[in-house]
Amino acid sequence: MSYLLGFWLLSFVTGNPLLAALLVIVIWWSADRVTFGLLPDPLRHLARFRRRAELRRALEANPHDRRARFELAELLLDQGRPRAAVEVLRPNVEAGDEDVYTAYTMGAAMARAGFFPQAEQVLGAARELEPGFRDGEIDLELGRLRLASGDLAGARAALERLLSVRPGSVEGRYWLAQVAAGEGDPAGARRLRAEAWREYAQLPRFRRRAERWFAWRCEPWRPAGVAAGIVLLLLVVGSAVCGG
Repeated sequence: MSYLLGFWLLSFVTGNPLLAALLVIVIWWSADRVTFGLLPDPLRHLARFRRRAELRRALEANPHDRRARFELAELLLDQGRPRAAVEVLRPNVEAGDEDVYTAYTMGAAMARAGFFPQAEQVLGAARELEPGFRDGEIDLELGRLRLASGDLAGARAALERLLSVRPGSVEGRYWLAQVAAGEGDPAGARRLRAEAWREYAQLPRFRRRAERWFAWRCEPWRPAGVAAGIVLLLLVVGSAVCGG
């Protein structure tokens, strides 16, 4: 609704609906870059699309290129296509790849695809290989998996291990707050969400993007306030231009 109002104001000012639509898109994307950070970066998206295409061509030429297969599985997982990542990576596992990177990627893909028992087993094997892998990334994945499958006690154990090695994790506290809520402890959930926001506020700017989505979910009134401020700014600017 706010951007429809902005579109109407800009259409009135410019007299060109197409230009107004373009300006609204630019304002929307620019505002997201400095606030929510939820919209995809088109240049990054394009680069990853091209890399996935290159890797698929490489596998068509040589299906036994395990390095290309692993990288493609990682990109598919990052794209939000865990089932495709499982299928792409499966030949590497069947060929005997047992390193922690392969085990973690396969386990994470299985977990996000909903194959909870298999994911638990594979991630457990990855954790045995390297418990502190990527500063607790395996425990973070196990926490999400167990929470999704209803194992609240197991999720709590994994997430508390994560926070012991990565105390500044906003995402870890967010999921732990979800565990507390599921356990019937709303006060504990509120405390964890407040802690998550404080951690986020103390992070260096370059690290905030990775944690921003979970910080906003912990304090949803904050992005609502930012959005209201953007709408107000659009109205003020539009009124000033129209009045001039």
